[in-house]
Amino acid sequence: MSNHIHPTSIIESNVTIGQNVTIGPYSWIKENVTIGDNCEIGSYVVLCPGTHLSRECKVFHHAVLGEAPQDLKFGGEETSIEIGERTVIREFVTVNRGTKAHWKTVIGSDCLIMAYVHIAHDCIVGNNVVIANATNFAGHVEVQDWVIIGGMVGVHQFVKIGQHSLIGGHYRVTKDIPPYIISAGEPLKFEGLNIIGLRRRGFSSDTVKHLKKAYNLIYNSQYNVSDAVKKILEDKKAPAEVKNVVDFIKNSDRGIIR
Repeated sequence: MSNHIHPTSIIESNVTIGQNVTIGPYSWIKENVTIGDNCEIGSYVVLCPGTHLSRECKVFHHAVLGEAPQDLKFGGEETSIEIGERTVIREFVTVNRGTKAHWKTVIGSDCLIMAYVHIAHDCIVGNNVVIANATNFAGHVEVQDWVIIGGMVGVHQFVKIGQHSLIGGHYRVTKDIPPYIISAGEPLKFEGLNIIGLRRRGFSSDTVKHLKKAYNLIYNSQYNVSDAVKKILEDKKAPAEVKNVVDFIKNSDRGIIR
């Protein structure tokens, strides 16, 4: 299958382009870029050195991927960004490459990154993540799989966001978001289990029941977080998802939302 590269686009040397790739007018593909099979690159897109797109990605007009980090510690080291398969990146998205702290910025497969989103240096975004319009990530943010983030959300550096969680639009995230929950409010707080999302993704009623019990201990009991975790661990029949919650809390550096 042949590629469809508009004659006004600029393709520098040392660029690897797969099969059946489309590149629109006036896009600039700089050196040391990889574009996988069946990718679609819109018009006025800039792919900077170290950008690697897996197969079947779609990058819409005016997106800039792999530009230098907005980090005063960045010393020009050779770093990269990696985009997984079938991820869609909409108009005016910016994704900065990594620094020597992690060496790369990563976005997983089957993600939807909507218009005007900024993802800063060294962020790690999992698979099947949806980030709505005009959301901004500072550096070193970690997002697990199946997360949905509303529009115009600001995420503080080093924040971790747990799997299958949902964050309402227009909020500020300064602490970690545990898995499987809904968060909203100012300051951001626990609003309950993401029950609809869990059911859509095939979680059993028994798993949902155990997660409800665990989060009731964390957020709706007399226990502090450490004592709630100890109480949760007393349930030897709890499913793996409850262990995920406990592990997330134990590995939280910024503390979880309340």
